[in-house]
Amino acid sequence: MNNHKWLKELLKINGKDVKLSEKQMKILEAAIEMFAEKGYSATSTSEIAKRAGVAEGTIFRHYKTKKDLLLAIVTPTLIKSVAPFLAKEFVKEVFENEYHHFEDFVRALLKNRYEFVKKYLPVIRIFLQEMAFHAEIKERFKRIFMTHVYEKFKRIIEHFQRKGEIISIPPESVIRMTITTIAGFIITQLIVLPHHKGNDEQEEAEIERTIQFLMHGLAKK
Repeated sequence: MNNHKWLKELLKINGKDVKLSEKQMKILEAAIEMFAEKGYSATSTSEIAKRAGVAEGTIFRHYKTKKDLLLAIVTPTLIKSVAPFLAKEFVKEVFENEYHHFEDFVRALLKNRYEFVKKYLPVIRIFLQEMAFHAEIKERFKRIFMTHVYEKFKRIIEHFQRKGEIISIPPESVIRMTITTIAGFIITQLIVLPHHKGNDEQEEAEIERTIQFLMHGLAKK
């Protein structure tokens, strides 16, 4: 167990501290570790209690079901992180800046999310694993994205289409292609094939190759 610092930071929703007891913090940490290692379905509450050093009944005093425990982990991730394409500070850092070129925007977007996922990888892993199996997580993600990010993303794309930097295809298609490329890079780099992890120079080179692929494709010029 660590000193809760990263978990407390993650649980700050909209800049406000979520008040949790020491036992709740231990339960959440243990659940994050075990869900990331074994998956939600394969993890029992008794295993979580053992790793957290609490009685199993303590878990159910704070969380009525194992599903509630999962959502206690996923919800702040949705509001503050992954779905931020969602967090207030993420939108401010990336979507409310002015960019001279679309490539500058793509670079800011990719680097921002890459650093975030690196920092909170265990929780992001759980989010990715469980989103496919829990409709409420998927719907919440979609709702937050459409409410907080979609229109800002679309305006940036339309701006660079008017400047002639992006081909005239539906903005929705550009959003899909951009997100797919960036998400694919992050998942591959940090989860599937993390062969450059920890090597800043190689990571930076791979980021630039990904940006150039997104901007220009694979066609030989």
